[in-house]
Amino acid sequence: MHKIITILVFFVVTTVVYGQTSLEEKEIKETINTFFKGLHNGDSTVIKSTLHTSIKIQTTSVNKEGKKILKTETKNQLLRAIASKKVSDIYFEKLLSYTIKVDGNLASVWTPYEFYYNGKFSHCGANSFQLFNNNGKWKIIYLVDMRRRNNCKALKK
Repeated sequence: MHKIITILVFFVVTTVVYGQTSLEEKEIKETINTFFKGLHNGDSTVIKSTLHTSIKIQTTSVNKEGKKILKTETKNQLLRAIASKKVSDIYFEKLLSYTIKVDGNLASVWTPYEFYYNGKFSHCGANSFQLFNNNGKWKIIYLVDMRRRNNCKALKK
């Protein structure tokens, strides 16, 4: 009887913890999806709703000379760039997968992607998001993306 009770307690605790993690992952993924909805639609207000007030934004790439570079952007620069997107310009960032890690009020999300501009492949890479659970609402506190034009699956199709 003691074994049965122990197994039941373990099962209930595991189910509750898994259910909570699954819900958190769903909320985190929704924050990321909302961010990209704003990007695709050129809606800086939607993007702003996903960002923490003190977000840090960076991009890394390799320039034409083969030098690795890291560029830092402010939240206002990002929002202005999105707000000034031409209606005729079509941005589509196809996320290839999500890897989500959560510990308490901190989450890390890795999303490899392919980026298309006006329907044509532009570049690929990966995004790394760090999110903070701001009292029930997940906000992006750090975003770094890597961009490249070589070794992309889209080019091999």
